[in-house]
This record gives sequence, C-alpha cells and structure tokens, in this order.
Amino acid sequence: MNILFVITGFDHAGAENQVLELCRELRARQCRVRLVTMIPPTAYLQELGELGVEVHSLDMAKGIPDPRAIFRLARLIRAERPDVVHSHLVHANLLARVTRLFVRMPVLICTAHNIREGGRVREWLYRLTDPLCDVLTNVSREAVRSYTERRIAPARKIHLIENGINLGRFPGVGTPERDMIRAELGAPQVAGRDSFVWLAVGRLVPAKDYPLMLRAFAAARSQGFPASQLWIAGMGPERERVEQEVAALGLADSVAFLGIRQDIPRLMEAADGFIMSSRWEGLPIVLLEACAARLPIVATAVGGNAEVVLDGKNGYVVPPMEEELLAQAMERLMTLPAEKRRELGQQGRDHVEAHYAMPRVAERWVALYEQLSGCKIAKKNAMFYSGREGFEG
Repeated sequence: MNILFVITGFDHAGAENQVLELCRELRARQCRVRLVTMIPPTAYLQELGELGVEVHSLDMAKGIPDPRAIFRLARLIRAERPDVVHSHLVHANLLARVTRLFVRMPVLICTAHNIREGGRVREWLYRLTDPLCDVLTNVSREAVRSYTERRIAPARKIHLIENGINLGRFPGVGTPERDMIRAELGAPQVAGRDSFVWLAVGRLVPAKDYPLMLRAFAAARSQGFPASQLWIAGMGPERERVEQEVAALGLADSVAFLGIRQDIPRLMEAADGFIMSSRWEGLPIVLLEACAARLPIVATAVGGNAEVVLDGKNGYVVPPMEEELLAQAMERLMTLPAEKRRELGQQGRDHVEAHYAMPRVAERWVALYEQLSGCKIAKKNAMFYSGREGFEG
C-alpha cells in the first residue's frame, strides 16, 4: 500500500511523534510511506530518512495563507498516486480536503489531535468541507463525543483511534542512572518527602496553564515540602510570562527550565511524579510516556487525560483551572510512601501496555486503511526492526 501523510509542520510535538511512530510501523509492514509538511520540517528528519520515508515540504510560511500550496500538494499526489492520503492537524486537514477538489484521492482520512483546534471559524470550515473527506478521527473518547455534539462531523464519519506509544523507549534504567540525572540537575539523589521532583513536559502555551501549575506547586510546597522541585521541559511563546510567575512566587531556586529535551525517558526516570495542568487537551503523548516510565501522575480532567490517568489507580485527576484542588492532589501524592507511589506507577505502565502500545494502535490504523481502500497490508515484518533500538517483539 502507498500512503501519503500530510501534516502542518514537523517538530518535537505529540502529533508529529505519533506520525513518526506510525511511519515506523507501516514501513515494517512493507508500505510505501511519504510525508508532506506545509511548513519546512525541523525535527525527526534523520529518523524518517533511516526508515526510508521521503519528506516533501510545501514551503509555506507559518501563519501566512498561500493558495499555491493547494496546487503543489495536488502535483505531489498526482506523482505519488497514494492509495490513502492521511492528514493530521486542522490546517493540513483543511488543505487536504480542498485539494481533493483538484486531484483524485481514493481515500482521505483526516485526524484531529485535540478536543479543541481553534475557534468557531475553524469549526465552521470543518463542517463546510466535511463532504470532502471519508473519515475524521480523533484521539480520545471525550474528543469524539465533543466533536459529535458540536456537529463538527456526523457521528457516522468520526472514529476513535487513540494515540500509541513505543514502550521500548521506557524500559526503566535503574537507580545509578537516576541518581546521575538528579545530580546533573541539582536534585537530592535520595527521593523522599523533602526532595520530591515533579516533571512537566510540554510547550509553554496558554493551553498548558503553567501559571496555575506554578501557583499550585508553591501552595503544595509550603505544606511541608520545602525541598521539592519542579522541572519544566519545553519551549514556547509564554516562556517569559512563566519565568515572571516563578520570580513573583519566589520559586527561582526550586523551578528549573530545561528547554527542549531529547532525553525525556531519562528525565522521567529521575523524577518522582508527573504534573499536567492543561485547560484543554486531546490525548497527550507525554501522559502515555509518564505511564510507560512508571511515574505517578497528577493531571487536569480535560480531553482524554482521565482515560489515561485513572483516578486513585495510577494518579489523581482534578478539574481544570482549580488551583487549590491541583495543589491538594500534589500534596496527596507527595505524602504517599515510596512503595505506594511505585505501585501507582506500575499500574500506569500496565494500563498503557494493555491499551496504548503502538503495535496495537497501528493495527487499528491498518484495519481502517484496508477497509476504506480495499487494499491489503503485509503483516508486520520483525526483521525490519533488526538492530533498531526500542523494538518490541
């Protein structure tokens, strides 16, 4: 089968990570896979090259509409003649739909990665262009329910296919590595009530509500956890505002900004708990990663978060924008004995192994591609992964 992915951009973010892992699985099944980005890609190019995935860019400028992209994409589709075009994220979804007016696409699948992809104009454009796609998918039950209720797509056309995760990236590296990372970042090596390390991973944007997280962290820290720390991995337009909040709360010595990191599994190995304070989400890859790394989690109950964090079993969920409740959940987790936190972490690992392992999720994509295209995809070829790090047999 010949599959063409279309995506807005390609950097270090959840949707891009998901497309990369799906490319890996499809190449293992002998599919021909090509990737088209609207703006020039900035991440994962080496990995895609090693997989044999050609990458094309429409060379659009970020934030500037360019109708010429429609005809560039149409030319690529004519040249590649894919069996399935699979677009991701709102801009690419709309572009692929409009392009279908100018070129034949046997199958067009559009994937949303969030419960909220913009305001009313984008939702109206989704409704207007809905006849131009065969299926719209989203990544969480809550997102599918919300899209159906808001009539962004008819119930018969919207499908649930959750994000998946490569569990092999999170094997658990053991105490020596953990102690080394904590020492690198200035945290006490021995974890305990007074040296608890929280990890947050994600772009510094309004949706993540980092100011709320910081206020909750400050409140929890004042309740008998003076040596606790918060590590924030990520970059974004709100960096300056978040830094100002840190200074205003007197947290300069306990909050570390780590920027964009390529070693998230190592950071998760070194942390004691994962924290997410988002106002809205789809199904965050980082929550799946935290579960895979056996980290207990405190998260807001938005999007698919409560589908990943089962309250009281592998962490705690609280309503969004509730500073006091978030702080109380953080205190509750920090107060637990280390053995109980390990138990929560293991239950999180068991949960993602059962429901979100990438091979399992890829099988659902394969079934959908086959159903819509009438083409068959080869069974997974384990030899494709020979010598590749992170292969899960």
